[in-house]
Amino acid sequence: MADSPLLKTTAVRIPAHGVFLNADLAIPAEAKAIVAFAHGSGSGRHSPRNRYVAETLNEYKFATLLADLLTEEEEIVDMRTRHLRFDIPMLADRLIDIAAWLQREPQTKHLKIGWFGASTGAGAALIAAARHPENLIAVVSRGGRPDLAGDYLPKVSVPVLLIVGENDPQVIDLNEEALSRLNAQSKLEIVPGATHLFEEPGTLEAAALLAAKWFQKHSST
Repeated sequence: MADSPLLKTTAVRIPAHGVFLNADLAIPAEAKAIVAFAHGSGSGRHSPRNRYVAETLNEYKFATLLADLLTEEEEIVDMRTRHLRFDIPMLADRLIDIAAWLQREPQTKHLKIGWFGASTGAGAALIAAARHPENLIAVVSRGGRPDLAGDYLPKVSVPVLLIVGENDPQVIDLNEEALSRLNAQSKLEIVPGATHLFEEPGTLEAAALLAAKWFQKHSST
């Protein structure tokens, strides 16, 4: 996320269960709330898709936090073993630590929080939302695996938007099943022409806009 003349991105380090997570924090003037990103398997704060979504949210006056959920050392190990990226309970614990940090930091403690989860990160975000709903406004999942939240799904009290590509049939099925277990405020949006990674022209823009409007709607309630 390149800095604009009006918006500075700050590198921060967040304590989480004995480790420190690297993150990028951007706070527009008159921010309505802050959206923290839960990246998917093998992804992190440099994900171009999530950074694009973050820039869109910044334009809608939302602060954003893009944090690596694994340390640099853990990422090296995970490149070989691929086990940490699928440790959904551990990732959820780290998201809860991130939320606690946001509520302690002078520059963010006045802001309510939204979660934006992609791929497996959506499952972790929903577990975090169920376990610690305090100060939370909403959750958005893009191409996510909300099913990985399992029995936590009915315990999520905030509105959840599930965004899936039209040409991602297996994930549509998993999201439809998850939606049936979520609260009545939740919704599934299918983006025409999109596959799992939203690489087709205009599809990521459509998903980012849906996310921005969802957070906008629920930040004022």
